[in-house]
Amino acid sequence: TNRFKGALTGAFVTGVLNSSTVTTLLVVGFISGGLMTLAQSVGVIMGANIGSTVTAQLLAFNLSAYSLGPVALGFFMTFTAKQEKVKYYGMMIMGIGLVFYGMGLMSEAMIPMRSYPPFLEILVTLENPVAGIIAGAVFTAIVQSSAATVGIAIAMASEGLLALPAGIALALGANIGTAVTTAFMGILSSKSEEAVRASVVHVAFNVMGTLIWLPLIWLLVDMAVWVSPSSPELQGAARAAAEVPRQIANANTLFNVINTLLFIGFTGWFARLAERLVPERPLEAGIIVEPEFLDEAALAVPAVALQQVRLELGRIGAITLGMLQDIVPALKNRDMKHIEYIARRDDEVDILEAAILVYLGKIRKGSLTEQESLEFQGLMTATDNVESLADVIETDIAALARKAADVTSRSGDETREMLVSLHKTVTRAVELAVQAVRDNDQKAASSVLMMKDTIRDQSEHLLTRKAMRLDTEDPDYLDLVRLEMAFVDQMRRIYTLAKRIAKVALPLALAERD
Repeated sequence: TNRFKGALTGAFVTGVLNSSTVTTLLVVGFISGGLMTLAQSVGVIMGANIGSTVTAQLLAFNLSAYSLGPVALGFFMTFTAKQEKVKYYGMMIMGIGLVFYGMGLMSEAMIPMRSYPPFLEILVTLENPVAGIIAGAVFTAIVQSSAATVGIAIAMASEGLLALPAGIALALGANIGTAVTTAFMGILSSKSEEAVRASVVHVAFNVMGTLIWLPLIWLLVDMAVWVSPSSPELQGAARAAAEVPRQIANANTLFNVINTLLFIGFTGWFARLAERLVPERPLEAGIIVEPEFLDEAALAVPAVALQQVRLELGRIGAITLGMLQDIVPALKNRDMKHIEYIARRDDEVDILEAAILVYLGKIRKGSLTEQESLEFQGLMTATDNVESLADVIETDIAALARKAADVTSRSGDETREMLVSLHKTVTRAVELAVQAVRDNDQKAASSVLMMKDTIRDQSEHLLTRKAMRLDTEDPDYLDLVRLEMAFVDQMRRIYTLAKRIAKVALPLALAERD
């Protein structure tokens, strides 16, 4: 609801997930779904930079001696637990232990470098802030993790190899490197303007922040020393090895916190800059329609990718719903041009359905939890049923409309009202079904199932009325009755498909009850 809450949320989520990239993907999903604006997302992205420093703070504690305990516990939980949730907790604990164990190995492996002149000469050049920032940015771009770069800087500092100014320069460069890498990957893999704009915000924030601090690194050094614990009982390299790792971690956190406080008042400006640099992309010539939400970058996080599928499926549902809503006025006026236009809209549905199926195939290649696998199967089913529903309108109902154009008899007022009433009920069922699968709305899904008796009564009442009036020998009237009864049958068929779509949003036990 405000930029400060956004920054706190971004910091917390990134601290837990240890990935500003994942946080950015979540934000892109929310922007695409209309849940937040780009300007609102800027605060979250700024906060994500703060959260990304949590790993560095943990690594500054020299816990490698205790790391194998969590590794053993996590391994035991992962391979013996029967509940999926416990297994994931085990993987998390084992991962944390391996991080600290790896840091210990890196520190030990760097001991011989203390007396290796070429390496020491490189470290001296890193004390030049510009060289240090460039080195940090390039290395982060290669390993695609700012935490890894800062972690290695901390490991070198713990062996007395890296001075504080050089460590801070590497950390500043790491912030730029991770933003540029994310932006580059987003531009290459994403068709979503929102994803690219979010990446632009990330880059602009980090580059501008680094440029501000470049001539003031000495101030950041003093602040880091002031807020960090000291070890006056030690001297020389031993003291530096004890103090500098924590000072680097604190400088990294201070850099991101202060930058966020400086720029938090300019979230709207960052959003406008991103929108100007990344304008809306028009459709290419000859393309009828293309996916709006199927962002390739989101595939890195299956939960986000599945949500993108829901949004795109909602878009297909809206097209199909529009076809259904327009069919009765076109039938009433016997407007064949409008009928043909409605039928042609099925091409849009077919294109988007094919794109969703390809995207779902890419999601399937990733690692899915049990719940995500069930959601995947449900979205596959819903996609197929929405496309079938559009086909009914395009093929069967459009064919009825063409036949009706050649019939001179007209439905009576009462029959017409009954047909319109049935159409409204079925249209409402489709609308709720689309809402159910798009928003994972169980209430909307239940409402669709509860319409079963109403639609059955409306259909049977209308068919009974027509059966009572079949004593005429007028062939034109009999053709009209056949068309009316066929229309009722198609409405019931559409409702059946709407129920199948809606059931995707219900727990398995409730879905099988009907």
